[in-house]
Amino acid sequence: MAVIHNKDLGTKQKALAINLNPQIYGSFAEIGAGQDVAANFFKAGASSGTIAKTMSAYDMVVSDAIYGTQKVRRYVSEPRLIAMLNHEYGLIVERLASQRGDNTTFFAICDTISALNYHKTNEGHGWMGIRFQLQPNGQYNEVVIHVNLLDNDNVMQQQAVGVLGVNLLYASFYYHENPNVFLQSLMDDLSRDRLQIDMVRFEGPDFAKVDNRLMSLHLVKYGFSDAAVFGPDGKNLQPSEALYKKHAVVIRGRFRPVINVHMDMLNTGVKQFLQEADVDKENVMVVAELTLQSLKERDADPLAEIDEKDFLDRVDILCSLGQTVMISNFHEYYKLVAYMSKITKLKLGVVLGYPNLEYIFAEEHYQDLQGGILESFATLFSRKVKLFIYPTLRDGVIWNCLRFYPPPHLIDLYRYLIANNKIEDIRHYRESNLNVQTDKVLQMIKQGASGWEDYVPAEVAVMIKERCLFGYPCEVPPASTPVVVTDEKIN
Repeated sequence: MAVIHNKDLGTKQKALAINLNPQIYGSFAEIGAGQDVAANFFKAGASSGTIAKTMSAYDMVVSDAIYGTQKVRRYVSEPRLIAMLNHEYGLIVERLASQRGDNTTFFAICDTISALNYHKTNEGHGWMGIRFQLQPNGQYNEVVIHVNLLDNDNVMQQQAVGVLGVNLLYASFYYHENPNVFLQSLMDDLSRDRLQIDMVRFEGPDFAKVDNRLMSLHLVKYGFSDAAVFGPDGKNLQPSEALYKKHAVVIRGRFRPVINVHMDMLNTGVKQFLQEADVDKENVMVVAELTLQSLKERDADPLAEIDEKDFLDRVDILCSLGQTVMISNFHEYYKLVAYMSKITKLKLGVVLGYPNLEYIFAEEHYQDLQGGILESFATLFSRKVKLFIYPTLRDGVIWNCLRFYPPPHLIDLYRYLIANNKIEDIRHYRESNLNVQTDKVLQMIKQGASGWEDYVPAEVAVMIKERCLFGYPCEVPPASTPVVVTDEKIN
């Protein structure tokens, strides 16, 4: 039976539906933003059918006494949430399984939230998770999310957390068969102006077929977040925790596929970034960024669907190369820098090809900004950001920062950025890479043309052949037309 998302179902209706379901029973534990999740179930009526216990271990000493101390000494963190879920779910099963375990599906829903303080000097955010059974005496499933709270009022943020908690509990029991519907329903009765969800993880036997990397993609695709991140192991990461107090070097590309040029850009760019005087060499994270637009065919309709298998193929390769991957909807570089600068105050490096330098100085891209290109540059070239430019070859001439000539009225601005160490050419690059074009390599792969392996890392070639990625024909035709690979342009 298809799972239908009833968008008209309100928060109170969802809470009442749970309360009236005799099989669903569990505990609520909420820290830091009131008790609004449980309050919604009390207010809906018939709450005794659902609520076994509700509590808030608000004091840190009390919280540690109940849930233990974690290595991460931040109380609004994923380890704290997991400790809460472990304790509360284990307790309700231990105490009630013998009396009602044969006809009850138990759950524990927990959150640890930093809501807006009295002086409004903090950023509201938090962790929420649920551990639940779908069959009496069955194994449990788990869903964990991280949320950024955007309301400019403490009470409004508490209310948003309450609605989100009801949505999460309802989705766990009524939308679990369709993770996409599950995910979309989390924002019922909410809006992106009120909160963003930037991390989600599904685990358990009933979510065995869920690929959490696709869930990351959907967070950005549905507009629930501007960006989502996962590590080399493919596990979803919460961006602000992954990049907490770290330098970051970002390289953007289509990575279809990863070729030697990408690796040379990355290696040389990172090497130069590490030579900066204000960079801690032991505290740097490298991020490969894929934008939503880059996941579609070039010049595709903005409304065109993303090929999810193609997305996973690219991610598999990047992860196999040890890369942390970010998916974003930041088409403009200044938006990427603005986002990263909120997460970490340490210096950022952005590695990009020469054509992107031309793009950055094209004023038509900033017509929606009141301050135009100057407004975008105020963000892009903030105090702790530096661009590293990889050269390109055109008509036998190598183009780099020294050869770049912006429009006459922007020349002085460009000279200022160069003089103040905001833009730098990448040195010691492999000149042979300048003859390679990503799209031509992709064409060779699709045709099964000989020699394409020379343009990609050895481990990438193996993966493409073994898994027939990017249209590689598993049965190579006996003859193929050679493809000339020239004029590199990395986007």
